[in-house]
Amino acid sequence: MKKKMIYTFIGSLVLYIVIISFCMYQTAHKSVPHNADYVLVLGSKVDGDQMSPSLKERVKTALSYLQAHQQTKVIVTGGKGSDEEISEAEAAYRFLRKEGIKKNRIIKEDQSTSTFENFTFTKQKVDIQHKKVVLVSNDFHLFRASIIAKRQGFDVYPLGAKTPNSIKLQAYFREYAAILKTWLFDK
Repeated sequence: MKKKMIYTFIGSLVLYIVIISFCMYQTAHKSVPHNADYVLVLGSKVDGDQMSPSLKERVKTALSYLQAHQQTKVIVTGGKGSDEEISEAEAAYRFLRKEGIKKNRIIKEDQSTSTFENFTFTKQKVDIQHKKVVLVSNDFHLFRASIIAKRQGFDVYPLGAKTPNSIKLQAYFREYAAILKTWLFDK
């Protein structure tokens, strides 16, 4: 009886990981519109005043879209943690400015401390109703971020940024738990 319960648990866990991995992959590889009103870049850790590898990949992905779509504005998100010298939004802003994106195309949301708050505070800064929003985050994070965005009234088109190899294993396993938490508790 005990062995059967263990096998059932392990089988369920493996099935969950396979299904979620498929959903993550599908979400990160959808096509995006060429006429988006906004690109929304979700924040990620800043080391001092330097972008973490995850945030750098997100911002580089957004930059590619912005360079190809001159009418699109960008919203950079993320507050300042206690161990950060500047906000995540400020780090992304500085990078985009250095790469030639004009100030009037960049909106900073620099109060959020979670994915949920990224959307909450963005809604307070920008009227997103009936707007096309390209959502940029690392590929592992887009599935959950899209769920949260939809619950907050965003019409998003996910655009996956590469996940740095140095954090891939940790990021994916943490995300499997976070998705379960989002399904069960984040309404």
